[in-house]
Amino acid sequence: MGLNEFILGLNNLETITRAPGFFKYTEHTVAAHSYRVASISQVLGDIEELAGVEIDWKSLYEKSLNHDYTERFIGDIKTPVKYASKELRGMLQTVEEGMTEKFIAQEIPAEFQEIYRRRLFEGKDDTVEGEVLAIADKVDLLYESFEEIVKSNPEPVYQEMFFESVATIKEYSHRPSVVYFFEYIFPELLDQDFYGRAEFLKKLI
Repeated sequence: MGLNEFILGLNNLETITRAPGFFKYTEHTVAAHSYRVASISQVLGDIEELAGVEIDWKSLYEKSLNHDYTERFIGDIKTPVKYASKELRGMLQTVEEGMTEKFIAQEIPAEFQEIYRRRLFEGKDDTVEGEVLAIADKVDLLYESFEEIVKSNPEPVYQEMFFESVATIKEYSHRPSVVYFFEYIFPELLDQDFYGRAEFLKKLI
């Protein structure tokens, strides 16, 4: 028993479609999403650090890189299904955690097991790094959905994803990185022409 299965699992993430059935113009995989979230977390961490916040970079990189690794076990379930009820979400989480623990026990050498329990279980907590991860995850979804919007995809789900992401990010307005995001980054994202732009921007007011 070595770390072979963990590394093989990275290949699995390249074949798992993110938000299956939603994105039409650009296919997104869990592996690509994990990389983007890690990169966005790095950007947000830099902003936090410049604002005087102490960042545990090892923790931030571990959380962001591994935050969706366990989707190799159950895939990326459609959000409306995943959040249809608290009971269903709880059951899915229980299954995922059980499969993760079984994977660690069977495939990870004993001397590394506590390390991988830390890495593979829920990283979105009330630490600075956990909050930055939660923000970065939604920033990536915001960009993913906006790409479909500017390409004139008529499905309303993309605007729903976009505005839900904006609302969730704003819940972390106490973080310097969120203040910076909405002051400097977000306006640049919106500063492009696309069909229905005027009506779209009205919904942000």
